[in-house]
Amino acid sequence: MPRLPSMQALRALESFARHGTVWQAADELHLTRSAISHQLRQLERDLGFALTSQHGNRSELTAQGAEFAAEVRRALAMLTGAAARASGREVGGSLTISVTPGFAASFLCPRIGRFQQAFPDVALTLVSPRRLDDLGQPEVDVFISFSRGAPAGSDAELLREVAFTPLVSPTLLNRLGGLAHPRDMARARLLHLVDHGDWQEWFRLADLPPPPVPGVCFSDMNMVLASVLGGQGAAMGDVFTCAEALASGQLVRPFDLAIGSERAYWLFVPEGRAGSAATAAFRDWLRAEMAGP
Repeated sequence: MPRLPSMQALRALESFARHGTVWQAADELHLTRSAISHQLRQLERDLGFALTSQHGNRSELTAQGAEFAAEVRRALAMLTGAAARASGREVGGSLTISVTPGFAASFLCPRIGRFQQAFPDVALTLVSPRRLDDLGQPEVDVFISFSRGAPAGSDAELLREVAFTPLVSPTLLNRLGGLAHPRDMARARLLHLVDHGDWQEWFRLADLPPPPVPGVCFSDMNMVLASVLGGQGAAMGDVFTCAEALASGQLVRPFDLAIGSERAYWLFVPEGRAGSAATAAFRDWLRAEMAGP
C-alpha cells in the first residue's frame, strides 16, 4: 500500500490552492512560510510528481497539482463531516442562505442534496436577494452574491470570476444555418438581462457595429436562460453557471470571444455569523463542490 501523505501537508496544499500564495496559507494555518513550502516539497516527494512550478517569484500549481488539490479538498470535507458524526457532535441548527437566482438554479440547487446528506441535522433555507449584490437581509447567515467586490470589513471570499459569451440552443443554431463569424450574431434575436450593455460591449470587442435590432430585455437570468433553451434567441451567458448545459449539449457556444465581468461570485458571512458550525460546514462543502469538475 502506498505511503499516505501527512494530514498537515494535505491541509497546506488545500490552503495554498485556495489562496494562491504561500503567505496566505501560512497565515490561515498559523505556520511560517518556510513550513508551508517544506510541507509542499515533502508532499511532492511522497507523491512522485510536481505540485507547483515557479513563475518568476511566484509559485503556482501545476495542472496535476490543481487536480490533486481538488480531490484533497473534497476528501477533507468528507472527513470533517464523518468525524463530527462519529464523535456525536453532529452539525445542526438552521442555516439561511441568500443566493442569486442564476447561481442557485444552475449550480447550487442541483447539488444541495449532497450537503443535506453530509449534514442531515442542518435545517436549510434558500432565499433570493432583491438585487444580485444585496447583503441587507438580516435573517441571512450566508450570502452568495454577484457583486463588484467585498465590502470593507466583511468576512468575504471570492468564489469565481466569470466571463460572458454568446450562447444559443442547437435548434436556433440550425434555424440560422450556423454562425460562422461574429457578425452573424446580428441575424439572431438578442436576449438581454436588464439592459443592452453586455451585447453592445461584445459587438464592440468583435469590432462590429451595434446590433440593428434591440431584442428582448428580461429582469431575471432564469427567464433569459429559459428563452435561450427554448430556441427564442441568443443571450450573453455566464460560462461558469452554464457549464453543465454546455457540456450536455443543451447550449452551444459558437465563438470563443468573451467579455470579462466587473462582477464576480462572492461568498459573504455577516459579522457574528462566522462562528456557526453550520456556516463553517457549508463553506467547506461549497469550496469542495466548486473545486470539482
